Amino acid sequence: MNDFFLVSTIVLTIIIAVPLIRVVKGPTVYDRLVGANAIATKTIVLICLIGILYGRIDMFVDITLAYAVLGFVGSLIIAKYFVSGKSDHDE
Repeated sequence: MNDFFLVSTIVLTIIIAVPLIRVVKGPTVYDRLVGANAIATKTIVLICLIGILYGRIDMFVDITLAYAVLGFVGSLIIAKYFVSGKSDHDE
């Protein structure tokens, strides 16, 4: 069973490269934002898989929850900036 999680971790690491191309080459800022969110989602799963491999899933789930909250809040802030076209300090 450990081999399955190891192979899944390796495959997921390779799959993360696909949205990375969109982040680097994205024609618009929105494409880059979606690509960054896709990378963050896959990274959360990757961290959980690493936690299973080390046998400390409880600790790694806490790390992934904090990472998910930071990613979500960051996406909201960036989206608010794009919608308003200015930051709160530009008043």
